[in-house]
Amino acid sequence: MRLNRLGYLIKSGFTGIFSHGLMSFATVTITMACLIIMGSFGLLVVNINELIADLEEENEVVAFIDENLSEEEARAVQPLIEAVPNVSGAEFVTREQAMEDFQADYDDDMFEYLDASTFRHRYIIHLTDISLMQQTKQDIEAVDGVADVRAHLEYAEIFITVRNVVSIVSLALIIILIVVSFFIMTNTIKLATFTRREEIAIMRMVGASNGFIRCPFIIEGLVLGLVGGLLAFAIEIALYSLLLGKVVGGVAAGLFSLLPVSAVMWPMLICFVGVGVLVGVFGGSSAIRNYLKV
Repeated sequence: MRLNRLGYLIKSGFTGIFSHGLMSFATVTITMACLIIMGSFGLLVVNINELIADLEEENEVVAFIDENLSEEEARAVQPLIEAVPNVSGAEFVTREQAMEDFQADYDDDMFEYLDASTFRHRYIIHLTDISLMQQTKQDIEAVDGVADVRAHLEYAEIFITVRNVVSIVSLALIIILIVVSFFIMTNTIKLATFTRREEIAIMRMVGASNGFIRCPFIIEGLVLGLVGGLLAFAIEIALYSLLLGKVVGGVAAGLFSLLPVSAVMWPMLICFVGVGVLVGVFGGSSAIRNYLKV
């Protein structure tokens, strides 16, 4: 395609945007609203997954060492435990440390005179994937020198269930919103296309190809989608920053935390611009399809 023809098509695309200002504004606004809702659900999923990941790290497995083993012998078990599949790390806790931790947790005079021999050497074990906790617990129990393993299997199941439900529901909602955005943008561009049906008919009569006729509408959809995506990104970042300030500075800061803006900004920008442009391009192409049929 020659440069002068390409320039004409690009100019026609931008002309269509401004000549149908109200419909272009409606398209950008609707795209922006759908992307903001979609982005809000996406941020909710990311932050919930991060929260669950933090809780997973705190959901530790405790392996109690045979009380007949000395401290040196108990420490020798660590490589065996760390070699168990799904174990990301193991921290050795002596009897004395266990006693001090117990007394600190239950700050009560009646526990002041406990003897360290009451406790056993133990390992605080962190897992790579808590969904495999049951199998990992059995593998650790099979390690020579381990007397007992305590694992909160019920909490692990709750975390996994919550994570799966939130991910599935949010993914379904995001897909629905993308489809709705595409449908609304396509129909909005179709309304603009309807007012230019005579122009399209004349272009077909003089022998213009389908690609030549379609190109301005694709450019129009691309620009509208890009503008909608950028505006949605700016508003979403502003709202998220406001929410982040409220959470960090409020009482909720002690209960949970949100990811910083820097951690979500670039992925969000790429997602918003990408979805906006794709929906705009396919919407513009689809809107004119019926008028190109012979």
